[in-house]
Amino acid sequence: MKKRYENLNGVKNEHGFMDMWKWMKERREKSKDLSENIPKAVTRDVRDVAVNRTETAITWIGHSSFLIQIQGLNIMTDPVWARRMGFQKRLTEPGYELSELPDIDAVLISHGHYDHLDFPSIKKLRGNPDFYVAAGLKKLFIKKGRKKVHEMNWWDRFEMRGVNISFVPAQHWTRRTLWDTDTSHWGGWVIESENGESIYFAGDTGYFEGFKEIGERFRIKAALMPIGAYEPEWFMKVSHINPEDAVKAFLELKADSFIPMHYGAFRLADDTGPEALSRLHSEWDRRALPPENLKALALGETFWL
Repeated sequence: MKKRYENLNGVKNEHGFMDMWKWMKERREKSKDLSENIPKAVTRDVRDVAVNRTETAITWIGHSSFLIQIQGLNIMTDPVWARRMGFQKRLTEPGYELSELPDIDAVLISHGHYDHLDFPSIKKLRGNPDFYVAAGLKKLFIKKGRKKVHEMNWWDRFEMRGVNISFVPAQHWTRRTLWDTDTSHWGGWVIESENGESIYFAGDTGYFEGFKEIGERFRIKAALMPIGAYEPEWFMKVSHINPEDAVKAFLELKADSFIPMHYGAFRLADDTGPEALSRLHSEWDRRALPPENLKALALGETFWL
């Protein structure tokens, strides 16, 4: 019998067919402007990023895909360049083309949903990367021809050329077929350099108490936090965090900088990218948080730590 993974405190996504039908009925009654998209960077640091081996930098490709450069390593999170997701076209182009990336040393996969794990994109990455994947996914990666695969459970830690990579809890679920629901895990990643720089990539998650423990265990410089795919909230809340709760989680993490992600690329729910970003800025202002600590990157923009 296959192992099934669970969230902390047994929290589950238990929505069934009738809930899905209710959501689709609600969607038909809504009018959303999908022509307005989130911005792409006017200028990009393509050349500097390509040769960077000394500076810590975070480049947003789109959705949950980032190029993280730290202590000489090039690390990709959830690389997805897919032009479609299901029956829907991608709403915005990736901030970088695959051909513009440097050789990749490591790939971090948060979980197995298709908007986070796209093997055609992985196949086209430059270099010969190690793959750090959630428990339960290694067999699939081996089947797809990947050999350097490290499977991890929550709180496991690997070291790569002096950089520590830890797999941390998230509140979500996963499925790639009708028969493999929750047979692999989900989570976020914390990347730590030898000089104390620490980057938290939250993956895909609802709001949960685990943010506090992550903040206690790590001294986080930059938190890469999802803010999209939250509407309707009665359906999405368990698995996707809204912008207001993302700010709450950021404060519990005690991180220095907030970098939003998981919005504006695919229509996974009823909210739009501009709506998510507007709510994030409104909540930031409502809490009177320092404006310089919110780093809302344009697609293809690089934040140099």
